[in-house]
Amino acid sequence: MSLGTGMGPAWRHMRTDRSAASQKLARDTVRRVGAFARPHGRLITVFLAITVADAGLVAVTPLLVKRLVDQGISQGDSRLVTLLALAIAGVAVVSATMAVASGYLSSRIGESLIYDLRTTVFAHVQRMSLAFFTRTQTGALVSRLNNDVIGAQRAFTSTLSSTVSNTVSVIVVGVVMIALSWQVTLLCLLLFPVLLLASRWVGSRLAGLTREQMEGNAVMGNSMTERFNVGGALLLKLFGRRDEEDELFARRAGVVRDLGIRISLITRIFGASLLLVPALATALVYGVGGHLVIDGVLTVGTLLALATLLLRLLGPLQGLSNVRIDIMTALVSFERVFEVLDLPSMVQERPDAVPLPPTAGRVEFDHVAFRYPRADEVSLASLESVARAESRDTGEVLRDISFVAEPGQMVALVGPSGAGKTTITHLVARLYDVTGGAVRVGGHDVREVTLQSLEDAVGYVTQDAHMFHETIRENLRYARPGADDDEIWTALEAAQIGTLIASLPDGLDTVVGDRGYRLSGGERQRLAIARLLLKAPAIVVLDEATAHLDSESEAAVQRALDRALVGRTSLVIAHRLSTIRNADLILVIDDGRVVQSGTHTALLAEGGLYADLYDTQFTRSA
Repeated sequence: MSLGTGMGPAWRHMRTDRSAASQKLARDTVRRVGAFARPHGRLITVFLAITVADAGLVAVTPLLVKRLVDQGISQGDSRLVTLLALAIAGVAVVSATMAVASGYLSSRIGESLIYDLRTTVFAHVQRMSLAFFTRTQTGALVSRLNNDVIGAQRAFTSTLSSTVSNTVSVIVVGVVMIALSWQVTLLCLLLFPVLLLASRWVGSRLAGLTREQMEGNAVMGNSMTERFNVGGALLLKLFGRRDEEDELFARRAGVVRDLGIRISLITRIFGASLLLVPALATALVYGVGGHLVIDGVLTVGTLLALATLLLRLLGPLQGLSNVRIDIMTALVSFERVFEVLDLPSMVQERPDAVPLPPTAGRVEFDHVAFRYPRADEVSLASLESVARAESRDTGEVLRDISFVAEPGQMVALVGPSGAGKTTITHLVARLYDVTGGAVRVGGHDVREVTLQSLEDAVGYVTQDAHMFHETIRENLRYARPGADDDEIWTALEAAQIGTLIASLPDGLDTVVGDRGYRLSGGERQRLAIARLLLKAPAIVVLDEATAHLDSESEAAVQRALDRALVGRTSLVIAHRLSTIRNADLILVIDDGRVVQSGTHTALLAEGGLYADLYDTQFTRSA
């Protein structure tokens, strides 16, 4: 192990937040870490064995050099010189082979652990309730899957191997040096506090600066992410704020630049100390050891061995001085990952849940009440860019909602914005759980059926139909992965968009762009309807599916919807009352309650809020 290799970890320690050493971890963190490590126990054992063996070789070469000089060169024994030179070369080959094997095992263990953690967190997050995603900042969540998982992985690779290797090296080298000359060893160790103080001085400053730089990079990255997506770029162009945006980004980039300069200066200072202390120690060895050689106390070979061993002692000593910080940093990363895994979903599938029959089309709301959960019930403050403590309930947003949608019927929900219409539709697919009463589909309480069967039974088309940055074919197959091209074209024709897709140069292989922004609103809506038709659910929810469309697009989408709703139970939210005149039942929602219900004709005759909405809408359009 050379000086450069021994000091390598020091640079990483300088970038580590030393506040981690003062963290108080949950008692079972180490136990849970062990649970993740257990499947890789055999590889870890072999990895540690190779690491120990390689560290034990650190004193072999200097001792061979001592014998080569004292018994070979000094006494003119050419045969011994040849044998010892070959032995030194053999040790180098063995050490290099161990380094390759250790590197392979380290990578195998580390990458396997990253895979286990990432897949576990991803699977858990996917099963969180919608309330979790309404509060969580996506970037912070992705960071848990990347940065924190990689930080946790270091516990089993670099931190574990360096700690074991440094411990063995210090013990072996220290014992050999003391055996060769305790006087020289003691004098050299007096320089170690100088290296330790320099390390701690630099570390205390560099950790804070590095944290600031990471935060600055995060702010700069978030700024680019918001401005470079289609929606952000469109907003920037519409308001013409290029100069202001340039200035704002320049300020943020300037902060990162200045911090980078300061970090570079401090690391240079530390690098100079890394060179200075070993140089002083070497001078001390040769100065004191040289006099001892002259006095006949030491041999020349012993002096050379001491000088070599010294360089292999300072690095591991410095590494061990930071071992607590390394271990705590890795465990803190683990705890941040466990923090996400420990957050329960507000919507849980019961162990005795039963599958919902595919033809279940009856929807019943039985005296339903609902309030949105508080932040501390569904999310973590560390996953929100601007966390707000909410100790009070938001209050009920739905109160005593009761109605029935029979199979094949259309039930329309109308009312002012914020009345609770969308919340009602979210309860059908159990995106949230009711806080009072029950929602039943096909006669089954939605809390008693499997989530997959309920998700298969309910299909949604919203006013902002989301598309992945994939081809049209892949976006449609998301509804039914096994669908062939003929089935896809049938759905496209039924959605009144087949002719348009066929006219595109790439047809089904056309990439729709981020969130489908390469398509118009009407085209995106009709693709969403085609996706719905491929899914073929028994129940359809339309949340203002024709809102914000021009008359031509609305007419096309409405024709597609007419095809999609045939034979299906539908819940339709509509601000344009003309689209729901033929609904079997219209529910007028206001302040979380059903204030009126009936057909279009009956509600107009009754007067009240529905008649007011109708008169207002058609008076304005007249």
